[in-house]
Amino acid sequence: MMTDISGLLRANIAGLKPYSTARDEYKGSLGIFLDANENPYQNGYNRYPSPSQKEKVRARIAAIKGVKPENLFMGNGSDEAIDLCYRVFCEPRIDNAISIAPSYGMYGVCADINDVEFRTVPLGKDFSLPVEELLKSADEHSKLMFLCSPNNPSANAYDPQQLLQLVERFNGMVIVDEAYVDFSSKGSLKTYVNRYPNLIVLQTLSKAYAMAGLRVGLAIADEKVVSIFKQVKYPYNIGIDTLSIAGKILEKDVRDQIEEIIAQRGMLSRILPEFRCVEKVYPSDANFLLVKVTDARELYNRLIAAELIVRDRSTTPGCEGCLRITVGTPEENKKLLDIISDYDKR
Repeated sequence: MMTDISGLLRANIAGLKPYSTARDEYKGSLGIFLDANENPYQNGYNRYPSPSQKEKVRARIAAIKGVKPENLFMGNGSDEAIDLCYRVFCEPRIDNAISIAPSYGMYGVCADINDVEFRTVPLGKDFSLPVEELLKSADEHSKLMFLCSPNNPSANAYDPQQLLQLVERFNGMVIVDEAYVDFSSKGSLKTYVNRYPNLIVLQTLSKAYAMAGLRVGLAIADEKVVSIFKQVKYPYNIGIDTLSIAGKILEKDVRDQIEEIIAQRGMLSRILPEFRCVEKVYPSDANFLLVKVTDARELYNRLIAAELIVRDRSTTPGCEGCLRITVGTPEENKKLLDIISDYDKR
């Protein structure tokens, strides 16, 4: 088990002197701010975001997630945390990252942006986790391993013990992306971050908390990792409106919405296989279904013509013939079934 991540850091990051603002250093109550070259005339947005407001929202999220605030990083979507993993741990043109395939596309995009080799290992039968194959793909320059659970686009969550086995055996940082964890019964690895310094758990407010438009991503990790991320990120990465609105939305209980989505997911999983054009509906631990159909492109075009948008994943290796369908409201799901029913009768 890895007990210290210091040896994984890029040399320039280990010696980084982070940017510091007077606002970060100021501990008093609200005063007159002549430190940041802002326009002094109030319009609600003339000041940079308040560090104290961010800490208030962070503390609220930490309480909801059942973690300590010092173990929580807030980013501009989960993509910021993914990019920070590369910037902090991977030396361009030397190190590499590993991921399962198919999976979330931004892992590879961020690797390309940071000029880091990206290795993928195909999932096993019915999208099972290839533990040994992932470990065999690693070498002395493998710094990151991305594991999306529940996975996108396959929708299945992995056994926590399998994931922890990779955390224990991989000599780098293991990033478990739990964007859809609120819809799964298999639970989160967030409680293990203090036991495993090389574990980073990504979550988001976009899915279960209905804040996709606000772009608030979370990284739950060892306090040292969070501290490094905060040093490397750009200043004021989350805006005033985002902090204010997120704080208000977090006051509402979303459990009823989550239960409704799970119930609607179950309904769609039962009814869709009744159509002749549907060959298989894969088990889902997320808020979407991966559905194999007889002619993905034709059905996709039929849905688009009816102004109902799904994701065509039929050209993705491992997802041939599949559409990815998000679980909508009961009314939206009924429209989906009606369109497919009409298509099925052609």
